[in-house]
Amino acid sequence: MHPEDRVLVAVMNNRRDFERVRDQGWYRIPAKHAPPSTAESDYIAFYFTKAFGEERWAIHWYAPVRGHELAHRRELLPDEPDHPRANRVYYKLQLGPLERLEPPIISLRWRRVTFIETTWDRFQMAQEINELYASGADGLFVTLKDMGLAPEREFPLREAGVEYVVDLAIPCNDGTLAIVLGDRPAPAGALRFRSTPLPQGGLDRIVEAVRRLGGVQAGS
Repeated sequence: MHPEDRVLVAVMNNRRDFERVRDQGWYRIPAKHAPPSTAESDYIAFYFTKAFGEERWAIHWYAPVRGHELAHRRELLPDEPDHPRANRVYYKLQLGPLERLEPPIISLRWRRVTFIETTWDRFQMAQEINELYASGADGLFVTLKDMGLAPEREFPLREAGVEYVVDLAIPCNDGTLAIVLGDRPAPAGALRFRSTPLPQGGLDRIVEAVRRLGGVQAGS
């Protein structure tokens, strides 16, 4: 294990897939939606959704990746030959033994997660999901968190049928404040800063925007 080893966090949304990981030692990812690091990942970790009851919205398990191959779904799951995605191509990741993560990495509030690409050192140090992300927003995230504003990183938002992923978001009682850096696409009303550290008065703009939106929403 090295600090720079790549860790891919994937969503686990049903118990059958997790049983397959546990009992058969492999996991599938649609090639069409696979993140860039899929074939180079050293470890894979699993973010549980509501299907896992009290363990939901957290990462409890991870496993080393031993290898990968591309295969059609019908080859991976021959007992489901008529599935609508039977002809889709998937990465099949061959895995080593599952390892329990204690304590788990939790999400402080419900949020949608697809994939997170991170490193072993971040994975080992993280206490909550937002701490897994690495980007130019690191410093601002820490500052806003220390101010008690409970920011979320790489947060998906939808407006007028268009989906955006913003650098930081602060869920408030009367809406969500989106914060973007650089030229990243963003919904109307987002606060945009061209670089970090923020220019003078930047934090004041964020605090005032949170106030106008009714204050920070409590975690769920």
